[in-house]
Amino acid sequence: MKPETKAQLISVGSVNMDPALIHHLTIPTAGPGAGNVAFFFSSGGHRVRLAVKKESPLKAEMEGDELVIRKDGVEIARGSIEEELIHCPEQAFITMCEKCIFDCKFCPVPKLGGRVKTMDEMLKMIEDSDSTGQMKAISITSGVEESAEKEVDRAEELIRRLREKYDVPIGVSVYPTEDSTRRLKEAGADELKYNVETMDREVYGEVCQGQDLEHVLKGLKEGVEIFGKNKVCSNVIIGLGESDESAKKGIEELVSMGVVPILRAAARHPLREGEVFIERPSAERLLMLNRFLREKLDEYGLRADTFKTMCLPCTGCDINPHSDLEP
Repeated sequence: MKPETKAQLISVGSVNMDPALIHHLTIPTAGPGAGNVAFFFSSGGHRVRLAVKKESPLKAEMEGDELVIRKDGVEIARGSIEEELIHCPEQAFITMCEKCIFDCKFCPVPKLGGRVKTMDEMLKMIEDSDSTGQMKAISITSGVEESAEKEVDRAEELIRRLREKYDVPIGVSVYPTEDSTRRLKEAGADELKYNVETMDREVYGEVCQGQDLEHVLKGLKEGVEIFGKNKVCSNVIIGLGESDESAKKGIEELVSMGVVPILRAAARHPLREGEVFIERPSAERLLMLNRFLREKLDEYGLRADTFKTMCLPCTGCDINPHSDLEP
């Protein structure tokens, strides 16, 4: 799967196929893609996560042991369906809380009425994942049920209990608090993600009401100081109305802090229709911005392909500028 092909698949984000072809149906419970049936498609050492939608312009069918994806009858990719552990292959990726008091306009989670997992439930999920022999990492994320502080408390306890039993990398992504970075590191986390969502200040004020971008940036800066180089990342959603110039400026701001941005294609969700401007980025725009990102990462001595947890090693929803793009 060439970079141009992966970018094309991400730009569409879905395929029309028989869900029965997927042995283990999954429905994400966190982020803009929450609520959609999805699967991982693997081809030539690269992977992409695709939602299953009848209205998709891409059609996927099995031919022998391979899944073939076509557009207008023309084959664009051929590969296999990759089984996931929890949320992604080779990782136990746990969403502690499937609710959120924040009302980011691009995210359906606040409207889905999800649940909050108990500590025992999460520990059992990870124990079951470990028993498969496939678990290479543990990743923890969360919405916000009552307060960011409460989620940090739960993440800290979970990480401490996991660290007593498992010798695998642990990554964590929560909304930062004044002391969350230090506490999560001391609990045993190896990698950290605080999501800025967008670096365009004007757009942020419109779509992330109730959150504070400067507070998140402060947490990221502290994260680099405490966790170290190539240990801190952040999702940046592309397609919320930001210009290319604004996106590039935001990318460089993050990279100059020592943070590795993850460029996530904006996704429309029916529960958010009419509340937010979404223009899913084209394949060309995704490639252009990720090539710019790679240049900046190289300039500042950062790598996107050395992370062990969360989104960067998974690469299903995004183009990893080092492992997916050619030098």
